[in-house]
Amino acid sequence: MAETRTNIAEVDPVWSRIRDEAKQAVIDEPLLGGLVHSSILHHATLERTLAYRVSLKLASGEMSEQILREIADEAYSAEPKLGQAARADIVAVYERDPACHRFVQPLLYFKGFQAVQAYRVGHWLWHQGRHDLAYFIQMRVSEVFGVDIHPAAVVGQGIMIDHAHSIVIGETAVVGDNVSMLHSVTLGGTGKEEQKRHPTIESGVLIGAGAEVLGNITVGHCSKVAAGSVVLKDVPPKSTVAGVPAKIVGEAGCDQPSVMMDQLLNGDS
Repeated sequence: MAETRTNIAEVDPVWSRIRDEAKQAVIDEPLLGGLVHSSILHHATLERTLAYRVSLKLASGEMSEQILREIADEAYSAEPKLGQAARADIVAVYERDPACHRFVQPLLYFKGFQAVQAYRVGHWLWHQGRHDLAYFIQMRVSEVFGVDIHPAAVVGQGIMIDHAHSIVIGETAVVGDNVSMLHSVTLGGTGKEEQKRHPTIESGVLIGAGAEVLGNITVGHCSKVAAGSVVLKDVPPKSTVAGVPAKIVGEAGCDQPSVMMDQLLNGDS
């Protein structure tokens, strides 16, 4: 048994740590034993846990947990990148959110993480041509988590959405890897054009609370969008923009704004 345990830790350290933390959580708070066992310890892989959590959260009188779990299991089995992205997201939340002290927290409690994982299942369905099911997932994610991500939007890995209330990401939006955003962020359009009409957020960007990035524009890699800003024009890489409409107010101030999570403008103290 010890040898098997070591092998799991070597092959999948994120899942191994989640299981260790789950076992400790049951010891620390026995009243959560049923939740922790059904959500984590009863499953052999992180992918099975994710399928269970997604289906449990999104189930309703319109579609049962069993059907949703079959859909999610199919997605995770067919596309290994979904599980890889989830692992990167967990690590991102742990590293960037000072309120996150264990890997198990996003999986059990953080709606930003859970909403993104449910979106990823819907995105997989979209690319299978199963658009109506993808729209159903989008609807339920919006109803349950207050996060509205179109299933056609492209979202990278290592994503951290803090608090995650009132997030909107439009159909043609593209979000790169290692992006962080806070609540009430909108990646929206400016009209009814049919083609690319939503922003591209390159890797390493930090978007502050309440910011709106609108239209077919690009926020360059490792840039910072200040809270409450309305961005209507391209943002050069490694820049900080602020205001309504947003203007460049300086450099980003660090190599990885999305990781440092420093939301002060240059010169602030």
